[in-house]
Amino acid sequence: MKIKEVVSALERFAPLPLQEDWDNAGLQIGLTEAEASGALLCLDVTESIVDEAIARHCNLIVSHHPLLFRGLKVISDADYVQRTVMKAIRNDICIVSMHTNMDNARGGVNFMIAEKLGLADVGFLSCGSAADSGSGVTGMFAEGMGAEDFTSLVKGVFNVECLQCNELLHRKIRKVAVCGGAGDFLLGKAVEAGADAFITGEMHYHVYFGYEQKIQICVTGHYQSEQFTNEIFKSIITEECPGLPVVMAETNTNPIIYV
Repeated sequence: MKIKEVVSALERFAPLPLQEDWDNAGLQIGLTEAEASGALLCLDVTESIVDEAIARHCNLIVSHHPLLFRGLKVISDADYVQRTVMKAIRNDICIVSMHTNMDNARGGVNFMIAEKLGLADVGFLSCGSAADSGSGVTGMFAEGMGAEDFTSLVKGVFNVECLQCNELLHRKIRKVAVCGGAGDFLLGKAVEAGADAFITGEMHYHVYFGYEQKIQICVTGHYQSEQFTNEIFKSIITEECPGLPVVMAETNTNPIIYV
């Protein structure tokens, strides 16, 4: 099986035109006519991820976050991006990224989060310009729950010890809005949609102000909010490209540590 067949399967699920205009999803490095030996799935591409791909005999890396956001004028050892590009090319490893196109696709990142939370009646929070696409999702719990029970559930689902929240809501939480990654641009939309709570990966400090008792804000951490994306990649590739070895990266690329 050629790498381009794997890439085509991913892009059928989340077409590249669904990405935001500032994004750089799609092929990052490599020749897609090469035969695929295996696919390593990850959130970020670093030198350690390329090392893991080499060790696990994978010549394709599928990431959520693109390695290349801006053009490179020099390829040297000056920073981790340039070093990663050099290492991938030297070892004939292809890198493909499915970023905001996977965020905005039906069944993508936010739908997976909603599934993990046990939400029903899931639909787009903000409809996109393309048919059947959008930013964020909303969904419903079968029954409302108090803010403390809700935050405990969120911590358990995302496997985090703490959340960044605003004042705990005094009413029951039933309708929930979700946006993986940096989602504070959707907070107002969540309120307009009648959501009782809004879950995202990161938010700017000043955005928290003014929403007390309007909506329960829960911020999990960017990396943590998108941790289920690899499961989507694996499902697509396993179904569309049977027989190709597919492995989840064991390398934790989260640059933020908690001490």
